[in-house]
Amino acid sequence: MPTEKHAVEDELQALIASEGPIPISRFMALANAAYYSDHDPFGVAGDFITAPEVSQMFGELIGLVLVDCWRQAGGGDVAYVELGPGRGTLAVDALRSMALVGLEPPVHFIETSPFLQASQSEMIPGATWHNTTATLPTDVPLMIIANEFFDAMPVEQYVKTMMGWRELMIRHDDIDGRS
Repeated sequence: MPTEKHAVEDELQALIASEGPIPISRFMALANAAYYSDHDPFGVAGDFITAPEVSQMFGELIGLVLVDCWRQAGGGDVAYVELGPGRGTLAVDALRSMALVGLEPPVHFIETSPFLQASQSEMIPGATWHNTTATLPTDVPLMIIANEFFDAMPVEQYVKTMMGWRELMIRHDDIDGRS
């Protein structure tokens, strides 16, 4: 039985075999979806540590910056939105400092991993989850936080050749049983 990483590798190889080379952005999207789908990659026992996991001060300062922005904009209804909220640690810390001045906005997370959604729901039980920004509220201003979200965002890569710009693609070559 292949491990999850081998299953993803097999899935990508089959996709490339049937469709030909795929854009780096598609490869990254599929690899990220598999990577974040079934485990907690954060913290000492995980693969990396982010600032919110090191100190609550980071999230509290983010919350205070949001309060300042909210006040400068005249107050009123807003929604807190976090893209790729990890475990929900940043949101907990930011919302705690925001609540000190009476700002307690509804929380919306952009998160596609069911595993991470479960962790986030323990930290922020009243949050609303979205798979895309298209379903975010449109009736209030959004306070959007994206800590390290763009670091793993699928990107398109191009190289300039004598024939013009070409998108870099991922292919799989099986040469003598090696990939």
